[in-house]
Formats: sequence, C-alpha cells, structure tokens
Amino acid sequence: MIILSTAYLAPIHFYARLYAAREAVVDIHEHYVKQTYRNRCCIATPQGVLALTVPVVRNKDGRGSICEVEVSSHGNWRHLHWNALVSAYERSPFFEYYADDFKRVLDTDFRLLTDLNRAFHELVVELLELDCHVQESTNYQTACPGDLDLRTVISPKAPSTADAAFHPAPYYQVFADRTGFLPNLSIADLLFNMGPESRLILRDSLTG
Repeated sequence: MIILSTAYLAPIHFYARLYAAREAVVDIHEHYVKQTYRNRCCIATPQGVLALTVPVVRNKDGRGSICEVEVSSHGNWRHLHWNALVSAYERSPFFEYYADDFKRVLDTDFRLLTDLNRAFHELVVELLELDCHVQESTNYQTACPGDLDLRTVISPKAPSTADAAFHPAPYYQVFADRTGFLPNLSIADLLFNMGPESRLILRDSLTG
C-alpha cells in the first residue's frame, strides 16, 4: 500500500504511483505543511512554470489536521486559477473536452481544502480510468512494514532523487518550443495535452 498526502490537482508523480498501485490511502489527518502540493499545483506557461496556490485558513495556533484546514474566501482566487488554466491550455489538444468538468469543480464553493482536493482527484481518477483502490485515512496514518510512504517524497521540497523509480516521461506540451519540456507538472497539464494517452505517460514514468 502507498501512503499519500492530499493534493490540489496533484503532480504527475502522484498519479504515476497510483497507476502502478493496487491500494492507496490519502492521509487527511496529518499536519498541514506550507508550500507543498497540498494546496498548490504547477502548470506550464510561455514564461515557464506557474504555481497556483489555494489560499487557506488555519487554526489560530497553526495546529490541527489538514482535514480541518478551510479554503479562504479572501480574494478571487478561483477566477484567477481558471483564467490561468484557460490562458495556458486553451490551445492544447484536449482542453475543450475536459474544461467544463474542471470549471465545475473549481466553481464549487468547498469549505474544506480536502473537499476541494477530493473533488478534483475523483474527476482525474474517472478521466484516467485508474483501477487503484484509494481511501482516506480515519486518523493519522502510521506506515507499516511494506508500506510505501510518499508523504514527504512527492513534494516540491523533495530532491528529484527522492523516489528512484520515478522518471518523468516526456510528452507534448504547448509551449515546449519556448520553455523546453517541463517535467512533473500538475496532472491537468498532462490531461489537457495528452488526453486518453495520459495513462501511457504515467506507465512510462515509473520503473522497477
């Protein structure tokens, strides 16, 4: 079994591991960690990688489980995120096929970050037709012998060698002629560019 953190439009690494797994648990009772994929995703723009961050509201003492973290109503972040996605991917081959579903989730006024992340995750799993059985933790998930704990491995703070089996397979990206290939972006980048063939990229990105 693999253990994952909740993630906002998680990176390709996250779904490559799910593609190869039979069972996974998303730990929604771990502590919230700033500047991670828990409330951030990365997309491709003509200028390079752009991070889209969901503003959150935490307990005053900064403690508590991530399942208690609320999405902030401050600012117009949903509109900004959608405009960024349109600007980045409206010319990609599959954006028109998936755009309405992504916008529907983004327009939903979720109170909790984990609810927002879950909605996007369920959409992605449906589009990718993943077979892995994924459940959420009922308390802090302690890794048992034989489990693969990826909570600190799939992270923008982790070195690229943290998961020796993950080697991002290249695929078509709209702005690659300007930026070169940008690896391990949000799963949204892969889906909008590759559509049903995204499964092949996930398969080819994991060895061993």
